Amino acid sequence: MAKSKTTFFCQNCGHNSPKWLGKCPSCNEWNTFVEELVETVKHPADVWKKNQGPRISPKPRLLDEVPMEDVPKINCSDNEFNRVLGGGIVPGSLVLIGGEPGIGKSTLLLQIALQLIGPKILYISGEESEQQIKLRAERLNFKNPNLYLLPETNTQQIFKHLVDLEPDLIIIDSIQTLYSDQIDSGPGSVSQIRECTVELMRYAKESGVPIFLVGHITKEGSIAGPKVLEHLVDTVLQFEGDRNLIYRILRTTKNRFGSTSELGIYEMLSEGLRPVENPSEILLSPREEQSNGIAIGTLMEGNRPLLIEIQSLVTPTNYGTAQRTATGFDAKRLNMLLAVLEKRGNYKLGTQDVFLNITGGIKVDDPALDLAACMSIVSSFKDKQISNTICFAAEVGLGGELRTVTRLDARIAEAEKLGFTEIWISKFAKGNLPKSPKIEIKQAGNIVEVIRKVESGK
Repeated sequence: MAKSKTTFFCQNCGHNSPKWLGKCPSCNEWNTFVEELVETVKHPADVWKKNQGPRISPKPRLLDEVPMEDVPKINCSDNEFNRVLGGGIVPGSLVLIGGEPGIGKSTLLLQIALQLIGPKILYISGEESEQQIKLRAERLNFKNPNLYLLPETNTQQIFKHLVDLEPDLIIIDSIQTLYSDQIDSGPGSVSQIRECTVELMRYAKESGVPIFLVGHITKEGSIAGPKVLEHLVDTVLQFEGDRNLIYRILRTTKNRFGSTSELGIYEMLSEGLRPVENPSEILLSPREEQSNGIAIGTLMEGNRPLLIEIQSLVTPTNYGTAQRTATGFDAKRLNMLLAVLEKRGNYKLGTQDVFLNITGGIKVDDPALDLAACMSIVSSFKDKQISNTICFAAEVGLGGELRTVTRLDARIAEAEKLGFTEIWISKFAKGNLPKSPKIEIKQAGNIVEVIRKVESGK
Protein backbone atom coordinates (compact mmCIF):
# COMPACT_ATOMS: atom_id res chain seq x y z
CA MET A 1 0.00 0.00 0.00
CA ALA A 2 1.25 3.48 -0.82
CA LYS A 3 2.55 5.63 2.01
CA SER A 4 1.80 9.35 2.23
CA LYS A 5 3.97 11.85 3.99
CA THR A 6 4.41 15.60 4.19
CA THR A 7 7.64 17.12 2.90
CA PHE A 8 8.80 20.70 2.56
CA PHE A 9 10.31 21.68 -0.80
CA CYS A 10 12.34 24.74 -1.74
CA GLN A 11 10.56 26.46 -4.63
CA ASN A 12 13.87 27.78 -5.97
CA CYS A 13 16.19 24.77 -6.10
CA GLY A 14 13.98 21.79 -5.18
CA HIS A 15 15.77 20.92 -1.92
CA ASN A 16 13.49 18.93 0.40
CA SER A 17 13.38 18.91 4.18
CA PRO A 18 11.21 17.05 6.72
CA LYS A 19 10.48 20.36 8.46
CA TRP A 20 10.04 23.99 7.48
CA LEU A 21 13.20 26.07 7.24
CA GLY A 22 13.46 29.83 6.95
CA LYS A 23 16.62 29.68 4.83
CA CYS A 24 17.36 27.00 2.24
CA PRO A 25 20.70 25.30 3.02
CA SER A 26 21.21 24.54 -0.68
CA CYS A 27 20.59 27.87 -2.47
CA ASN A 28 20.61 30.20 0.59
CA GLU A 29 17.25 31.75 -0.39
CA TRP A 30 14.83 32.88 2.32
CA ASN A 31 11.15 31.88 2.72
CA THR A 32 11.08 29.51 -0.23
CA PHE A 33 9.90 26.30 1.50
CA VAL A 34 6.34 25.11 0.89
CA GLU A 35 4.59 22.07 2.28
CA GLU A 36 3.58 19.30 -0.12
CA LEU A 37 1.89 15.94 0.35
CA VAL A 38 4.01 13.26 -1.28
CA GLU A 39 2.74 9.75 -1.89
CA THR A 40 5.49 7.19 -2.31
CA VAL A 41 4.57 4.52 -4.85
CA LYS A 42 6.52 2.08 -6.90
CA HIS A 43 6.86 3.16 -10.50
CA PRO A 44 4.85 0.94 -12.84
CA ALA A 45 6.20 -0.31 -16.12
CA ASP A 46 6.59 2.28 -18.83
CA VAL A 47 3.20 2.59 -20.48
CA TRP A 48 4.69 3.69 -23.81
CA LYS A 49 6.51 0.36 -24.30
CA LYS A 50 4.37 -2.04 -26.31
CA ASN A 51 6.35 -5.16 -25.40
CA GLN A 52 6.92 -5.13 -21.67
CA GLY A 53 9.67 -7.37 -20.47
CA PRO A 54 12.35 -7.57 -17.82
CA ARG A 55 14.66 -4.58 -17.92
CA ILE A 56 18.20 -5.47 -18.98
CA SER A 57 20.85 -3.45 -17.20
CA PRO A 58 23.61 -2.18 -19.55
CA LYS A 59 27.13 -3.49 -18.97
CA PRO A 60 30.19 -1.24 -18.79
CA ARG A 61 32.37 -1.18 -21.89
CA LEU A 62 35.42 0.66 -23.13
CA LEU A 63 35.06 4.11 -24.66
CA ASP A 64 36.74 2.94 -27.86
CA GLU A 65 34.13 0.18 -28.23
CA VAL A 66 31.18 2.59 -28.22
CA PRO A 67 29.90 2.89 -31.82
CA MET A 68 29.44 6.32 -33.36
CA GLU A 69 26.02 6.97 -34.82
CA ASP A 70 25.51 9.90 -37.16
CA VAL A 71 21.96 10.95 -36.30
CA PRO A 72 20.65 13.59 -38.74
CA LYS A 73 19.02 16.65 -37.21
CA ILE A 74 15.51 17.73 -38.14
CA ASN A 75 15.83 20.86 -40.24
CA CYS A 76 13.23 23.58 -39.65
CA SER A 77 12.26 26.12 -42.28
CA ASP A 78 13.14 28.78 -39.67
CA ASN A 79 16.88 29.48 -39.98
CA GLU A 80 16.95 31.51 -36.77
CA PHE A 81 15.52 28.58 -34.80
CA ASN A 82 18.00 26.18 -36.43
CA ARG A 83 20.91 28.45 -35.50
CA VAL A 84 19.90 28.72 -31.84
CA LEU A 85 19.46 24.93 -31.51
CA GLY A 86 22.87 24.29 -33.09
CA GLY A 87 21.84 23.30 -36.61
CA GLY A 88 18.40 21.78 -36.14
CA ILE A 89 16.28 19.64 -33.81
CA VAL A 90 18.19 16.69 -32.36
CA PRO A 91 16.16 13.44 -32.17
CA GLY A 92 15.49 12.42 -28.57
CA SER A 93 16.30 15.86 -27.18
CA LEU A 94 14.36 17.63 -24.45
CA VAL A 95 14.17 21.39 -25.04
CA LEU A 96 12.81 23.91 -22.52
CA ILE A 97 11.78 27.40 -23.68
CA GLY A 98 10.93 30.09 -21.13
CA GLY A 99 9.82 33.69 -21.30
CA GLU A 100 7.48 36.31 -19.89
CA PRO A 101 3.70 35.92 -20.30
CA GLY A 102 2.52 37.17 -23.67
CA ILE A 103 5.99 37.35 -25.19
CA GLY A 104 5.15 34.77 -27.90
CA LYS A 105 6.41 31.36 -26.69
CA SER A 106 3.29 29.47 -27.77
CA THR A 107 3.14 31.39 -31.05
CA LEU A 108 6.76 30.55 -31.84
CA LEU A 109 6.38 26.79 -31.22
CA LEU A 110 3.03 26.59 -33.04
CA GLN A 111 4.57 28.42 -35.99
CA ILE A 112 7.51 25.98 -36.04
CA ALA A 113 5.08 23.05 -35.92
CA LEU A 114 2.96 24.42 -38.76
CA GLN A 115 5.98 25.06 -40.98
CA LEU A 116 7.53 21.61 -40.37
CA ILE A 117 5.91 19.60 -43.15
CA GLY A 118 6.44 15.84 -43.11
CA PRO A 119 6.92 14.67 -39.51
CA LYS A 120 3.88 13.79 -37.41
CA ILE A 121 3.61 16.46 -34.68
CA LEU A 122 1.57 16.34 -31.47
CA TYR A 123 0.77 19.66 -29.74
CA ILE A 124 -0.27 19.03 -26.13
CA SER A 125 -1.95 22.02 -24.48
CA GLY A 126 -2.72 22.30 -20.80
CA GLU A 127 -3.62 25.99 -20.88
CA GLU A 128 -5.62 26.59 -24.07
CA SER A 129 -8.51 24.82 -25.72
CA GLU A 130 -8.43 23.34 -29.20
CA GLN A 131 -10.49 26.25 -30.52
CA GLN A 132 -7.98 28.82 -29.20
CA ILE A 133 -5.09 27.01 -30.86
CA LYS A 134 -7.10 26.73 -34.09
CA LEU A 135 -7.70 30.50 -34.10
CA ARG A 136 -3.99 31.19 -33.61
CA ALA A 137 -3.09 28.76 -36.40
CA GLU A 138 -5.47 30.51 -38.80
CA ARG A 139 -3.93 33.88 -37.90
CA LEU A 140 -0.45 32.49 -38.64
CA ASN A 141 -1.73 31.48 -42.10
CA PHE A 142 0.13 28.15 -42.27
CA LYS A 143 -1.28 24.69 -42.99
CA ASN A 144 0.08 21.36 -41.78
CA PRO A 145 -1.96 18.17 -42.33
CA ASN A 146 0.20 16.22 -39.85
CA LEU A 147 -0.36 18.44 -36.78
CA TYR A 148 -2.45 16.88 -34.00
CA LEU A 149 -3.88 18.67 -30.93
CA LEU A 150 -4.38 17.12 -27.50
CA PRO A 151 -5.82 19.08 -24.53
CA GLU A 152 -4.55 16.88 -21.68
CA THR A 153 -2.56 17.41 -18.47
CA ASN A 154 -2.22 13.89 -17.01
CA THR A 155 1.06 12.30 -18.08
CA GLN A 156 -0.25 8.72 -17.85
CA GLN A 157 -3.08 9.58 -20.27
CA ILE A 158 -0.63 11.40 -22.52
CA PHE A 159 1.62 8.35 -22.77
CA LYS A 160 -1.36 6.18 -23.77
CA HIS A 161 -2.07 8.56 -26.66
CA LEU A 162 1.61 8.50 -27.63
CA VAL A 163 1.47 4.71 -28.00
CA ASP A 164 -1.44 4.96 -30.44
CA LEU A 165 -0.28 8.03 -32.40
CA GLU A 166 3.52 7.49 -32.43
CA PRO A 167 4.41 11.14 -33.18
CA ASP A 168 7.78 12.34 -34.52
CA LEU A 169 7.77 15.60 -32.51
CA ILE A 170 5.99 16.64 -29.29
CA ILE A 171 5.24 20.14 -28.00
CA ILE A 172 3.94 20.57 -24.44
CA ASP A 173 2.47 23.91 -23.34
CA SER A 174 3.29 24.08 -20.49
CA ILE A 175 5.25 21.85 -18.11
CA GLN A 176 3.75 23.62 -15.07
CA THR A 177 0.26 22.39 -15.98
CA LEU A 178 1.14 18.67 -16.15
CA TYR A 179 0.67 16.26 -13.27
CA SER A 180 1.53 12.63 -12.68
CA ASP A 181 -0.47 10.03 -10.79
CA GLN A 182 2.77 8.92 -9.14
CA ILE A 183 2.88 12.09 -6.99
CA ASP A 184 0.03 13.15 -4.74
CA SER A 185 0.42 16.92 -5.04
CA GLY A 186 -1.02 19.68 -7.17
CA PRO A 187 0.14 20.64 -10.68
CA GLY A 188 2.92 23.22 -10.68
CA SER A 189 4.44 22.03 -7.42
CA VAL A 190 8.13 21.22 -7.20
CA SER A 191 7.61 17.48 -6.93
CA GLN A 192 5.13 17.38 -9.84
CA ILE A 193 7.36 19.40 -12.17
CA ARG A 194 10.34 17.19 -11.36
CA GLU A 195 8.41 13.94 -11.76
CA CYS A 196 6.73 14.96 -15.05
CA THR A 197 10.04 16.14 -16.50
CA VAL A 198 11.75 12.87 -15.56
CA GLU A 199 8.97 10.83 -17.20
CA LEU A 200 9.16 12.91 -20.39
CA MET A 201 12.94 12.71 -20.43
CA ARG A 202 12.84 8.91 -20.23
CA TYR A 203 10.33 8.77 -23.06
CA ALA A 204 12.40 11.11 -25.25
CA LYS A 205 15.64 9.19 -24.72
CA GLU A 206 14.14 5.73 -25.21
CA SER A 207 11.91 6.60 -28.17
CA GLY A 208 14.15 9.13 -29.93
CA VAL A 209 11.27 11.64 -30.21
CA PRO A 210 12.26 15.28 -29.51
CA ILE A 211 10.08 17.12 -26.98
CA PHE A 212 9.65 20.88 -26.54
CA LEU A 213 8.50 22.16 -23.16
CA VAL A 214 7.13 25.64 -22.49
CA GLY A 215 8.09 26.94 -19.04
CA HIS A 216 6.74 29.85 -17.03
CA ILE A 217 9.14 32.30 -15.41
CA THR A 218 9.15 33.96 -12.01
CA LYS A 219 9.12 37.69 -11.32
CA GLU A 220 12.92 37.56 -11.04
CA GLY A 221 13.13 36.32 -14.65
CA SER A 222 14.18 32.71 -13.94
CA ILE A 223 12.20 29.66 -15.06
CA ALA A 224 9.60 28.68 -12.48
CA GLY A 225 10.16 25.43 -10.64
CA PRO A 226 13.24 23.78 -9.18
CA LYS A 227 16.66 24.30 -10.75
CA VAL A 228 16.79 20.56 -11.37
CA LEU A 229 14.34 21.21 -14.22
CA GLU A 230 17.06 23.05 -16.16
CA HIS A 231 19.58 20.32 -15.32
CA LEU A 232 17.35 17.54 -16.66
CA VAL A 233 16.68 19.04 -20.09
CA ASP A 234 19.20 19.12 -22.93
CA THR A 235 18.61 22.69 -24.09
CA VAL A 236 17.26 25.80 -22.36
CA LEU A 237 16.05 28.65 -24.56
CA GLN A 238 15.08 32.10 -23.29
CA PHE A 239 12.56 34.11 -25.33
CA GLU A 240 12.81 37.75 -24.33
CA GLY A 241 11.94 41.23 -25.46
CA ASP A 242 9.80 44.21 -24.57
CA ARG A 243 6.11 43.64 -25.26
CA ASN A 244 5.88 47.29 -26.30
CA LEU A 245 8.44 46.70 -29.07
CA ILE A 246 8.12 44.46 -32.11
CA TYR A 247 11.44 42.62 -31.83
CA ARG A 248 12.01 39.40 -29.90
CA ILE A 249 15.32 37.70 -29.08
CA LEU A 250 15.71 33.93 -28.66
CA ARG A 251 18.81 33.11 -26.58
CA THR A 252 20.43 29.82 -25.61
CA THR A 253 21.44 29.51 -21.95
CA LYS A 254 22.20 25.77 -22.12
CA ASN A 255 22.79 23.51 -25.10
CA ARG A 256 24.31 20.03 -25.05
CA PHE A 257 24.37 19.92 -28.85
CA GLY A 258 25.77 23.32 -29.78
CA SER A 259 26.99 26.73 -28.70
CA THR A 260 25.36 28.70 -25.88
CA SER A 261 26.25 32.07 -27.40
CA GLU A 262 23.91 31.95 -30.40
CA LEU A 263 20.79 34.07 -30.65
CA GLY A 264 17.89 34.48 -33.04
CA ILE A 265 16.00 37.70 -33.70
CA TYR A 266 12.32 37.83 -34.64
CA GLU A 267 9.90 40.57 -35.55
CA MET A 268 6.42 40.27 -34.06
CA LEU A 269 3.79 40.98 -36.71
CA SER A 270 0.02 40.50 -36.85
CA GLU A 271 0.51 37.29 -38.85
CA GLY A 272 3.14 35.83 -36.50
CA LEU A 273 6.89 35.99 -35.89
CA ARG A 274 9.10 36.88 -38.85
CA PRO A 275 12.75 35.75 -38.62
CA VAL A 276 15.18 38.65 -39.09
CA GLU A 277 17.93 37.29 -41.32
CA ASN A 278 20.07 40.46 -41.19
CA PRO A 279 19.72 41.97 -37.69
CA SER A 280 22.42 44.61 -38.36
CA GLU A 281 19.90 46.49 -40.48
CA ILE A 282 17.46 46.87 -37.58
CA LEU A 283 20.19 47.68 -35.05
CA LEU A 284 21.43 50.60 -37.14
CA SER A 285 19.00 53.52 -36.93
CA PRO A 286 18.20 55.27 -40.22
CA ARG A 287 19.00 58.99 -40.04
CA GLU A 288 18.37 61.80 -42.49
CA GLU A 289 21.40 63.73 -41.25
CA GLN A 290 24.46 62.98 -39.16
CA SER A 291 24.61 63.92 -35.49
CA ASN A 292 27.32 63.83 -32.86
CA GLY A 293 27.61 61.19 -30.17
CA ILE A 294 26.99 58.25 -32.51
CA ALA A 295 29.52 55.53 -33.41
CA ILE A 296 29.15 52.09 -35.00
CA GLY A 297 30.79 49.05 -33.39
CA THR A 298 31.02 45.37 -34.31
CA LEU A 299 29.57 42.65 -32.11
CA MET A 300 29.87 38.86 -32.23
CA GLU A 301 26.91 36.80 -31.01
CA GLY A 302 28.11 33.22 -31.35
CA ASN A 303 29.23 32.85 -34.95
CA ARG A 304 27.12 35.77 -36.17
CA PRO A 305 28.70 39.23 -36.65
CA LEU A 306 26.47 42.23 -35.97
CA LEU A 307 26.99 45.95 -36.42
CA ILE A 308 25.38 48.00 -33.70
CA GLU A 309 24.91 51.69 -33.05
CA ILE A 310 26.20 53.24 -29.81
CA GLN A 311 24.73 56.58 -28.77
CA SER A 312 26.24 58.88 -26.14
CA LEU A 313 25.18 62.16 -24.61
CA VAL A 314 27.75 64.16 -22.63
CA THR A 315 26.49 67.30 -20.91
CA PRO A 316 27.73 69.45 -17.98
CA THR A 317 26.38 68.26 -14.66
CA ASN A 318 24.04 70.42 -12.64
CA TYR A 319 24.85 68.66 -9.38
CA GLY A 320 27.99 67.94 -7.40
CA THR A 321 28.36 64.35 -8.56
CA ALA A 322 28.30 63.53 -12.28
CA GLN A 323 25.83 60.89 -13.46
CA ARG A 324 26.95 57.76 -15.29
CA THR A 325 24.04 55.94 -16.95
CA ALA A 326 24.36 53.00 -19.37
CA THR A 327 21.49 51.17 -21.12
CA GLY A 328 22.46 47.78 -22.57
CA PHE A 329 26.13 48.35 -21.68
CA ASP A 330 28.07 47.36 -18.55
CA ALA A 331 28.09 50.38 -16.22
CA LYS A 332 31.39 49.36 -14.62
CA ARG A 333 33.06 49.10 -18.01
CA LEU A 334 31.69 52.54 -18.91
CA ASN A 335 33.32 54.01 -15.79
CA MET A 336 36.62 52.34 -16.76
CA LEU A 337 36.51 53.75 -20.31
CA LEU A 338 35.75 57.24 -18.96
CA ALA A 339 38.74 56.97 -16.64
CA VAL A 340 40.96 55.94 -19.57
CA LEU A 341 39.76 58.90 -21.65
CA GLU A 342 40.38 61.31 -18.79
CA LYS A 343 43.81 59.93 -17.90
CA ARG A 344 45.25 59.06 -21.33
CA GLY A 345 43.33 61.48 -23.55
CA ASN A 346 43.20 64.43 -21.11
CA TYR A 347 39.43 64.82 -21.54
CA LYS A 348 37.88 66.48 -18.48
CA LEU A 349 34.85 64.26 -18.04
CA GLY A 350 34.68 64.45 -14.23
CA THR A 351 32.22 67.34 -14.38
CA GLN A 352 30.13 65.86 -17.20
CA ASP A 353 27.03 63.69 -17.09
CA VAL A 354 27.48 60.73 -19.45
CA PHE A 355 24.56 58.75 -20.86
CA LEU A 356 25.30 55.77 -23.12
CA ASN A 357 22.70 53.73 -24.98
CA ILE A 358 22.85 50.57 -27.11
CA THR A 359 20.17 50.79 -29.80
CA GLY A 360 17.80 47.94 -30.49
CA GLY A 361 17.11 47.20 -26.82
CA ILE A 362 19.74 44.44 -26.53
CA LYS A 363 22.45 43.93 -23.92
CA VAL A 364 26.06 43.56 -25.03
CA ASP A 365 29.22 42.33 -23.34
CA ASP A 366 31.67 42.12 -26.25
CA PRO A 367 34.91 44.05 -25.42
CA ALA A 368 35.26 44.83 -29.14
CA LEU A 369 32.73 47.63 -28.58
CA ASP A 370 35.14 49.56 -26.32
CA LEU A 371 36.60 51.66 -29.12
CA ALA A 372 33.17 52.53 -30.55
CA ALA A 373 31.92 53.52 -27.08
CA CYS A 374 34.95 55.79 -26.53
CA MET A 375 34.55 57.41 -29.94
CA SER A 376 30.86 57.99 -29.28
CA ILE A 377 31.62 59.70 -25.94
CA VAL A 378 34.36 61.89 -27.42
CA SER A 379 32.11 62.82 -30.36
CA SER A 380 29.41 64.09 -27.99
CA PHE A 381 31.90 65.79 -25.68
CA LYS A 382 33.63 67.70 -28.50
CA ASP A 383 30.39 68.17 -30.48
CA LYS A 384 31.96 66.69 -33.61
CA GLN A 385 30.35 64.16 -35.90
CA ILE A 386 31.77 60.79 -36.92
CA SER A 387 31.14 59.75 -40.50
CA ASN A 388 28.40 57.14 -40.83
CA THR A 389 30.69 55.12 -43.14
CA ILE A 390 33.22 54.38 -40.34
CA CYS A 391 32.98 51.53 -37.82
CA PHE A 392 35.25 50.31 -35.02
CA ALA A 393 36.38 46.93 -33.68
CA ALA A 394 38.94 46.98 -30.85
CA GLU A 395 39.23 46.55 -27.10
CA VAL A 396 40.63 49.46 -25.06
CA GLY A 397 43.12 48.69 -22.27
CA LEU A 398 43.78 50.70 -19.13
CA GLY A 399 46.84 52.25 -20.76
CA GLY A 400 44.75 53.50 -23.66
CA GLU A 401 46.22 50.85 -25.96
CA LEU A 402 44.07 49.05 -28.50
CA ARG A 403 43.88 45.30 -28.16
CA THR A 404 42.89 42.94 -30.94
CA VAL A 405 39.61 41.02 -30.85
CA THR A 406 38.44 37.68 -32.20
CA ARG A 407 36.88 36.91 -35.59
CA LEU A 408 38.12 40.08 -37.28
CA ASP A 409 37.58 38.58 -40.73
CA ALA A 410 33.86 38.05 -40.06
CA ARG A 411 33.48 41.55 -38.58
CA ILE A 412 35.18 43.16 -41.58
CA ALA A 413 33.08 41.14 -44.03
CA GLU A 414 29.85 42.19 -42.30
CA ALA A 415 30.91 45.87 -42.34
CA GLU A 416 31.73 45.62 -46.03
CA LYS A 417 28.36 44.00 -46.79
CA LEU A 418 26.52 46.88 -45.12
CA GLY A 419 28.39 49.52 -47.11
CA PHE A 420 30.98 50.82 -44.63
CA THR A 421 34.15 52.22 -46.21
CA GLU A 422 36.47 52.25 -43.14
CA ILE A 423 36.99 50.03 -40.12
CA TRP A 424 39.43 50.82 -37.31
CA ILE A 425 41.18 47.93 -35.57
CA SER A 426 44.28 47.38 -33.43
CA LYS A 427 47.66 47.39 -35.14
CA PHE A 428 48.55 44.33 -33.08
CA ALA A 429 46.02 42.19 -34.94
CA LYS A 430 47.60 38.94 -36.10
CA GLY A 431 46.83 36.79 -39.10
CA ASN A 432 45.95 37.56 -42.68
CA LEU A 433 43.34 40.27 -42.81
CA PRO A 434 40.91 40.20 -45.74
CA LYS A 435 41.62 42.69 -48.50
CA SER A 436 38.84 44.40 -50.40
CA PRO A 437 38.64 47.55 -52.53
CA LYS A 438 35.28 48.41 -50.95
CA ILE A 439 36.48 48.82 -47.33
CA GLU A 440 39.71 50.26 -45.97
CA ILE A 441 41.22 48.63 -42.89
CA LYS A 442 42.92 51.22 -40.67
CA GLN A 443 45.07 50.26 -37.70
CA ALA A 444 46.22 52.19 -34.64
CA GLY A 445 48.05 51.49 -31.41
CA ASN A 446 46.07 53.61 -28.92
CA ILE A 447 42.80 55.47 -28.49
CA VAL A 448 44.37 58.94 -28.80
CA GLU A 449 45.76 58.10 -32.23
CA VAL A 450 42.35 56.97 -33.47
CA ILE A 451 40.64 60.14 -32.20
CA ARG A 452 43.24 62.38 -33.85
CA LYS A 453 43.12 60.62 -37.22
CA VAL A 454 39.32 60.33 -37.35
CA GLU A 455 38.98 64.05 -36.61
CA SER A 456 41.50 64.93 -39.30
CA GLY A 457 39.97 62.53 -41.79
CA LYS A 458 43.24 60.66 -42.37
